Amino acid sequence: MADSYIQDLFAERIGGRQYGKSTAIYKFEKIKRAKRAALEAHPGAEIIDMGVGEPDAMAFPEVVARLCEEARRPENRGYADNGDAALKQAAARYLEQVCGVPGISPDTEVIHSIGSKAALSILPAALVNPGDVVLMTTPATRSSAPTRCTSAAGSTTSRSPRTGSSSPTSTPSPRGCREGQGARHQLPEHPTGASATPDFFARVVHFARQHRLVVISDAAYAALVFEGQPLSFLATAGAREVGVELHSTSKSFNMTGWRCGFVAGNERLVRAYGDVKDNTDSGQFLAVQHAAAYAFDHPRSPGRSPPSTRAAWTAWSAPSAPPASLPVNRAVPSSCTSKAPTAVRLADGTVLPFRTAEEVSQWLISDRLVSTVPWDEAGAYLRFSVTFMARDEADEQRVLGEVARRFGQVKFEFGA
Repeated sequence: MADSYIQDLFAERIGGRQYGKSTAIYKFEKIKRAKRAALEAHPGAEIIDMGVGEPDAMAFPEVVARLCEEARRPENRGYADNGDAALKQAAARYLEQVCGVPGISPDTEVIHSIGSKAALSILPAALVNPGDVVLMTTPATRSSAPTRCTSAAGSTTSRSPRTGSSSPTSTPSPRGCREGQGARHQLPEHPTGASATPDFFARVVHFARQHRLVVISDAAYAALVFEGQPLSFLATAGAREVGVELHSTSKSFNMTGWRCGFVAGNERLVRAYGDVKDNTDSGQFLAVQHAAAYAFDHPRSPGRSPPSTRAAWTAWSAPSAPPASLPVNRAVPSSCTSKAPTAVRLADGTVLPFRTAEEVSQWLISDRLVSTVPWDEAGAYLRFSVTFMARDEADEQRVLGEVARRFGQVKFEFGA
């Protein structure tokens, strides 16, 4: 069928006349399709999902109760726009009491977001001009959202690879951004399984000042530390002069689908974000904001994950034990040999070569029924997130045992 005139009207930022004709499939859509195909091929089988990483528990009961209470209030029924004082004040208290950031003004330095992904999509519209360069770390979980939105603003993206002996389980290096001379914005993103240090954030602030950059720190996983307190970029001297930080209830409070968080930091940047946001949405339901405010005011064991979570992490062998976050990144196998005839094509010991992490990820889903996330942007790596579904601690042990059984039937060979 011939193209209609509509085909000529798509914006260049999404492909222009070629929109819809590409055969490329978004990475996470490939994973979803592979999981569906695996279940069709193995009816009734269990796919163990260690990929995207979402809490497998409900939001805390008292938070759900607060949502119900707030939803019944007539004054909460209307448009929320940029929110009221409740979430902003709770966010300022949370930053001080949990993250060690004193003196944040809830009136001028905090504003609500409909989750961090939405914030990462809105901020480029407030900051990026045609011809600008935006620096982003590689790999980064939500890189597609800011990348698409910075491209929509006519800018280009420069990738700053992770550095360290176990890259990408490490922090990005500001010095790795030299190819981005002339850049105006820098977005350290999450997560790699490594934790930033005060020295790292101090260097980021210095680098931003030196090159006149705006820093956007995605701290959606900040509270998921196993020792000590969360470290906020905003606790660094001078940070509020150069950037903002994004926080979310999704992972820390088991509120993924609630879509609520906040942007905090530089007063002028927060205001600009709010001005753009006013023109893109009408705000999150006030009942959700007020329930989120309750969560920020009542963190369970502030700054610490439950002991059972820490115990689950120690079951994994990683290049270095991460002090925080959900994922562990491991180098991808260069080939895989079956020890058992679970897959017919491997019963004779045939070696299956892998060129990319994505190929390994697809094979693990189809053959081992284990879902992971591939990262080929900074070398071939697989991300395992220990956030699989389990009913209780006993079921967690069952799942871990099942993973060990499925992986125990194959031999992984790692390249040099």
